[in-house]
Amino acid sequence: MLATLNTRLWFFLGFLGCCSLLGFGAFLQFVEELEPCPLCISQRLAIMATGLLFLTAAIHNRGVKIYALIGAALALVGAGISARHVWLQHLPPDQVPECSPGLEYVFQNFPLADTIKLMLTGTGECSQIEGIFLGLTIPGWTLIAFLLLATFSLGAIWLNSASKTQP
Repeated sequence: MLATLNTRLWFFLGFLGCCSLLGFGAFLQFVEELEPCPLCISQRLAIMATGLLFLTAAIHNRGVKIYALIGAALALVGAGISARHVWLQHLPPDQVPECSPGLEYVFQNFPLADTIKLMLTGTGECSQIEGIFLGLTIPGWTLIAFLLLATFSLGAIWLNSASKTQP
C-alpha cells in the first residue's frame, strides 16, 4: 500500500478533503440556509488556503517537508479561529460581544484592517448555535477537521521518509 501511496497523491487527497469541507459549508449556506458569521467565513478561507497549498504541493511534488509544515501551520491557524468560535459559543449571554452590521456593509464602509479584525475576532452572531451533531456544534466539528488536516499534512513527512527507506 505504501508503495502506491506517494506524497503527490497524499497532498491531492488532502486537497479533495478541503474541497469536501468547503462543499459542505456551501450546502449548509445555500440548501440549509444557515447564514455564515464572520468567523465561519474566516474558517472557510483557512480551509481554502490549506486546500490550495495541498494542491500546489501535489502539482509541484518537491519540498515535501516545507509544504507539509506550511500546510500544518495553515490548518492550525484555522484551528485557532475555530477554537475562538467555540469559545464564543460557550460564553454566558451577558459576556457575548454585540452583533455587528453585515459583512457586506462592513466591507463597503470600514477600512480593510477593521474588517479583517471583525472577521478574526467574531461578534454576537458568532455565538449563536445553529445546530448540534453528536454533541458538537459546527465550529466544534470544524476545529476537529482542522486538527485532522494539520496531522494529515505532517503525515506527508512520514510518508516521504518511509517511501525513501523502502527497497
